[in-house]
Amino acid sequence: MRDHETVPYALPPIPDGERIARAHAIRDRLKERRTCRYFSDAPVPREVIEAAIEAAGSAPNGANHQPWHFVAVSSPETKAAIREAAEQEEKAFYEGKASGEWLEALAPLGTDADKPFLDTAPWLIVVFAQRKGGIAEDGVTQNYYVTESVGIACGLLIATLHEAGLATLTHTPSPMGFLRKICGRPENEKPLMVIVVGHPSEDATVPTRALVKKSLEQISSWI
Repeated sequence: MRDHETVPYALPPIPDGERIARAHAIRDRLKERRTCRYFSDAPVPREVIEAAIEAAGSAPNGANHQPWHFVAVSSPETKAAIREAAEQEEKAFYEGKASGEWLEALAPLGTDADKPFLDTAPWLIVVFAQRKGGIAEDGVTQNYYVTESVGIACGLLIATLHEAGLATLTHTPSPMGFLRKICGRPENEKPLMVIVVGHPSEDATVPTRALVKKSLEQISSWI
């Protein structure tokens, strides 16, 4: 028995045939998405970024505390500062912090410490997880399932940007506490990733390894 105020919720009826067709269509669109590391500086309207962040903000989350904050960066100066700090961490990673096994796994993807996309792409969306704050963002109230909630939100964000015809890259320098300082966020927020957004450059390529995805049989079980 509900002891709190509710409002009706219903979805419009859809025939099974159309339901299947819709699921296949969005599956096929999302399967076209690839991580891009080569961006042009062609502009992207702010309204697109706003809509994507609003979509992310609709994600399911612990206790409806919505424990996320998205810093959308287009300032050339701020992007340059993020790149400089990120490359310092990445250089340390590639020159000693990473294990040989990790570097071997990355080798087919062609990654290295140079991150030009961080100041070439028109937008960086820096994603923060709010460990405390609640819906009022008071910095005190405990939040729940924070990593899971923000992870789902990032998935919706990336899917929306892909639907808008944009390329994305998830960038996770480690450690990334510098993002909190550069973006002016409080101590109770943990930076989780930078999502690079823009148009692929004319010479952009994708490693063939990135085209290989596990089959339905590999990634699912049916009971």
